[in-house]
Amino acid sequence: MSEDGLPDNSEQGDVGYRKPPRARRFAKGQSGNPTGRPRGRHRQAPYEAVLGQTVKIREDGAERRVTAAEAFLLQLTKRGLEGDDAAARASLAVIEEARERRGAGQSRISAIVHVCVAPGSVTPALEPLRMARKLDPYRETARMALEPWLVEAALARLSRPLSLTDQRIVVKATRTPHKVRWPKWWTENP
Repeated sequence: MSEDGLPDNSEQGDVGYRKPPRARRFAKGQSGNPTGRPRGRHRQAPYEAVLGQTVKIREDGAERRVTAAEAFLLQLTKRGLEGDDAAARASLAVIEEARERRGAGQSRISAIVHVCVAPGSVTPALEPLRMARKLDPYRETARMALEPWLVEAALARLSRPLSLTDQRIVVKATRTPHKVRWPKWWTENP
């Protein structure tokens, strides 16, 4: 018998699953982890460590090393150009933020658009850039409809509200107007 009146484990053979030997049990009132978790650990996600790592990517058949942050932004932009509206909005937000930080300088995106667009005609460049979609892919002169993310981005940049006539034109030119987050001042129903 032990001093607290319970039989000793060694006498009873009462050691096993969920019954540790008496010498190894936690003492009453004493923590099982006296030092505890160190302060400040796991407070913030390790974004800097993860996004600062370099990774290999393959572009146009050639491998190159970029930071994980750059690879993430490239993937986000690629998905946006492929028609993912949420990715397009996110990448446009990042582009706008970068423009604000850099000032009014010309961004890399506008340089890409500058190269792709032939002088005199913007329409052929809209589809490869995933800014608009041809409503009839089999006709050369088919009407183009703007993607919702592009309409949202353009409306966010306006300095004044559009007239009712202009609003109707924009709704008619949008591929899926019900997916657009229209501004509060917008009065034309899609």
